Amino acid sequence: MKKLVFILAFWLVGEMAYGQNSIRGSIKNSDTMEELIGANIILVGTGRGSTSDLDGKFEIKNIPPGKYTLRASFLGFESFTMDLSVPLTEELAINLDPSSLLTEEFMVYATRASDRTPTTFKMVDKSDIAKLNLGQDLPILLNFTPSVVSFSDAGAGVGYTGLRIRGSDQTRINVTVNGIPLNDAESHGVFWVNMPDFASSVDNIQIQRGVGTSTNGAATFGASLNIQTDSYQEEAFGEVDNSFGSFNTRRHMVKLGSGLINNRWAFDARLSQISTDGFIDRAFSDLRSYFVSGGYFGDNHVIKLNVFSGKEQTYQAWEGVPEALLETNRTFNPYTYDNQTDNYQQDHYQLIYTGNLNSNWKANAGLHYTYGRGYFEQFRPNDRLSNYGLEPIQIGGETISRTDIIRRRWLDNDFFGGVFSFNYLTDDEKWNLIFGGGVNRYDGDHFGEIIWMGTAGNTQIRDRYYDNTAIKDDVNLYAKATVEASKGLFLFADMQFRGIDYSFIGVNDDRRDIEGDYRFRFFNPKLGFSYETGNGETWYASYAVANREPVRNDFTDSQVDRIPKHENLQNIEAGIRTQKGNLSYNANFFYMKYRDQLVLTGQLNDVGAYIRENVPNSFRAGIELDGAYRVSQKFTFGANLTVSRNKISEFTEYIDDYAAPEFRQEVIVHTNTDIAFSPNVIAAAIIDYRPIKNLEISLLNKYVGDQFMDNTQNDGRKLNSFFTNDIRLNYSLRPRFVKNLEFTLLINNILNQMYEPNGYTFSYFLPGEGATGRELVTENFFYPQAGTNFLAGVKVRF
Repeated sequence: MKKLVFILAFWLVGEMAYGQNSIRGSIKNSDTMEELIGANIILVGTGRGSTSDLDGKFEIKNIPPGKYTLRASFLGFESFTMDLSVPLTEELAINLDPSSLLTEEFMVYATRASDRTPTTFKMVDKSDIAKLNLGQDLPILLNFTPSVVSFSDAGAGVGYTGLRIRGSDQTRINVTVNGIPLNDAESHGVFWVNMPDFASSVDNIQIQRGVGTSTNGAATFGASLNIQTDSYQEEAFGEVDNSFGSFNTRRHMVKLGSGLINNRWAFDARLSQISTDGFIDRAFSDLRSYFVSGGYFGDNHVIKLNVFSGKEQTYQAWEGVPEALLETNRTFNPYTYDNQTDNYQQDHYQLIYTGNLNSNWKANAGLHYTYGRGYFEQFRPNDRLSNYGLEPIQIGGETISRTDIIRRRWLDNDFFGGVFSFNYLTDDEKWNLIFGGGVNRYDGDHFGEIIWMGTAGNTQIRDRYYDNTAIKDDVNLYAKATVEASKGLFLFADMQFRGIDYSFIGVNDDRRDIEGDYRFRFFNPKLGFSYETGNGETWYASYAVANREPVRNDFTDSQVDRIPKHENLQNIEAGIRTQKGNLSYNANFFYMKYRDQLVLTGQLNDVGAYIRENVPNSFRAGIELDGAYRVSQKFTFGANLTVSRNKISEFTEYIDDYAAPEFRQEVIVHTNTDIAFSPNVIAAAIIDYRPIKNLEISLLNKYVGDQFMDNTQNDGRKLNSFFTNDIRLNYSLRPRFVKNLEFTLLINNILNQMYEPNGYTFSYFLPGEGATGRELVTENFFYPQAGTNFLAGVKVRF
């Protein structure tokens, strides 16, 4: 017993001494003496370390007396190493020198705006994304950025998701990954479900609102998302991230990095799996993805290979919930067939080079290839055989022209090409010139199969009841220049030429023979200026033009004698950006004037398919405010507000009339109506509170005003305004056995708001009573989002 007491007392004394020592200090940029936030500081070989806070300060606690080697590192800076003895009598002041290694930022430089570029943008860095990243898609993670409205088909942020920026949908938002275009060449859309957990491999995102400076793809018609994937890390690491939550949501992620090997090579890999039952009935998702990257990082040259892939299976929740069921059955899904699923895989390959050619010239080039393939499966009760090119089936004396059918509709496509840019900077840094371009080809096959019939017809399982192919070539060349005309005054010009050749041939999914060959040649100029006052303020103004070709359906569904016109956008941006101490904000005005914008009007083509029509004149105009203020060490407040008007000068609506003796469409002309899905007010606010070290509590608020689901500004076809509130808790600590241990709890919609950010509508006349002998029927369908729900995660970094 005496020995046991002695050992226990000895251990307690040791623990007391162990807990009395710590290393404190600050870490700064040696050139500018600015604090470096998020720098890593470790005691080599002990597993103990810290990360610098918002003031660039750090502390490593509970260190037993002895001699140690301390290592400090930060991306883009040379590592710092020193030997020291604990206990220390004073705080450390560490200054890191900028790295001589070429950074990866130039991979996205040509498609991005800088602080001197006269356009409106928002930067979202890795730490902002990580705080919310528990498996939901990128549109949901970006929900609190300015002018954004995000939504989810399944209602919980996993599966099919989307976003709108200033009312512009995903087909009008250009997305690049490391400067390489991501939008689908035919539909112009981005399907985030094909990139599950991609946020875990993102270093930062620049969101440009308006035409911006993006130089790739067709969809730069409202906004751009320029994504840069993970940069190398100097230290080897491992990370395991697991989360779970409502609707049986599960996310598992493993990430590994080699660190910088021989000061030149680095390799990283991620493997993710996400599953959920979804808020909507049966709207499950089973998502898998990986990201592998490796590269050579020299003093003047970087060569990097990225390979990433996503494979998804989701139960279809595309139909929405009928308005009549919103109050009684918000999770309604009309589909009941077990395999009513969407199945798709997309593989991406990127080979990127960045180099310093000399003291004035930099170069960037990228080769890319994307292979996508998959199908969605549907059960079709009592479908017409003629829809599949099949003759009626004769059984005995009975003629069968309808039967139950299960079909699959396939996409099999290849997208490949290259992008490049050269950057010239004069010795006095007054002239900055960029020359670049891209050449891309899309080769797509669309086809359909019948895999089962209630009554077997004259078809085999792999026969294609429709089959068509498309080729699209897209070439762009551009030149940009920024010149310092006088002290603080910068002039900007950006001239882009874009050429598109698009052809398709075959049998469409409605059994029509289609054939088309179209060419477009666009010139897209941008001009502007910025002025730096010298006290942290930058004033800017710009004028930009964008032209955009119609999407695939506009061509295939159009009347033979009425080919849709291309769309044109003229965009004016003017504002001020400020960074003063604890306060930062952006205030700007925008005006976006559209000519020949393509919108759904309800009009039918010659075979009864709904088509889009060019609207001669429409516009968006508004004011955006975005800012953050650090009240104290414990409180930070951030908010954004968009107030806008979004109008079509004249809109012609076509309504199907089934009450007439013969089918016809009634034509109604509307003037000065709101553009569909364009709320006049969008606002968000985030309050961060840090009551103790390593604990952050955040309140996230979002308000979206009324949205109309078509262009008639009819109150009976409207999405009501909504106000949601979320709470997020992040707590991190550094135990002895790992570099970092982090816990996150996210409670969404804490006030259980019943809201629908997305939907669709259609109207028609049926026979009815009264003088007209008919009645107007409007059917609205909505995509309800989940009430109060949660996600919780644990992240371990080794």
